Amino acid sequence: MTRKYNIHPPIRHKFRAKPVNIDGWHFPSTKEGKYYEELKLKQEAGIVLFFLRQVPVHLPGGVKYLIDFLEFHTDGTVHVVDVKGRRTKQYITKKKLVEALYPFEIEEK
Repeated sequence: MTRKYNIHPPIRHKFRAKPVNIDGWHFPSTKEGKYYEELKLKQEAGIVLFFLRQVPVHLPGGVKYLIDFLEFHTDGTVHVVDVKGRRTKQYITKKKLVEALYPFEIEEK
């Protein structure tokens, strides 16, 4: 009789973020999931008209940057939001590039 052993430990996020599923959506961190729930409450309260998740922004060299949330508020403003636990060098570089190429600023939550 042979036994099957799982020789690979569970994969962990390099920054120890814990993924979560809410309303059938996968979020890579509980912080991002909580922000999603806040947005739903703001939508119910009439502050946010609607919002989009994981909006792609195309950069030179075939690089794609995903914005966590694109929020459309009832006062006519649009907010581009990234939920971050840590600001990595790669994120800072891409954020600067996005803001240089597109007419908006990325808000960090």
